[in-house]
Amino acid sequence: MSVQERKQRERVERERLIVATARELAEQQGWDAVTTRRLAERIEYSQPVLYSHFRGKREIIGAVALEGAAEMAAALRAATSAADGPRTRVTALARTYLEFAARNPAVYDAMFELDGGLAFANEDTPQPLKDAFAALLESLGEVAGDGVHPGLFTEVFWAALHGLATLTRTGRLPPEDTEPRVELLVDRLAML
Repeated sequence: MSVQERKQRERVERERLIVATARELAEQQGWDAVTTRRLAERIEYSQPVLYSHFRGKREIIGAVALEGAAEMAAALRAATSAADGPRTRVTALARTYLEFAARNPAVYDAMFELDGGLAFANEDTPQPLKDAFAALLESLGEVAGDGVHPGLFTEVFWAALHGLATLTRTGRLPPEDTEPRVELLVDRLAML
């Protein structure tokens, strides 16, 4: 291995460490606790080293969001591939989405609530975000209904899931009613 290859590998490993540490700190204490000073202390590198990887907290949030999008896409695909039939697939998708949001609140915030500097719904959208949307579309597109654009239906269903995830997490909806909400969403919105 050349010196250049070793340095590149070390750089990638340092970047992963920064993202993992930011994610861990955000999950434990919230995003307000994630500062470059605290990250530098936790990973035992100087702040200039952090800034050689990310221009600031916004880019770190974006990196966490991209990692989360890839994880969410994988979870959605795993859940829906194990389901038999459209109703079971859509129900599995909804449950998995809500479970992901509940288990990873800081990652979910990075993906959908905070400014990570990422473009959504245009040509500049990073591939992990496109892939997460595609994971939704794969199951929801088949149940959109006649005359309904599959992408538009997926956006509306996703918005409903996002609302349920956010309102439940903030205590505005009781968590014990999550399952009836999923059933209602599948029955009425997806008409399955």
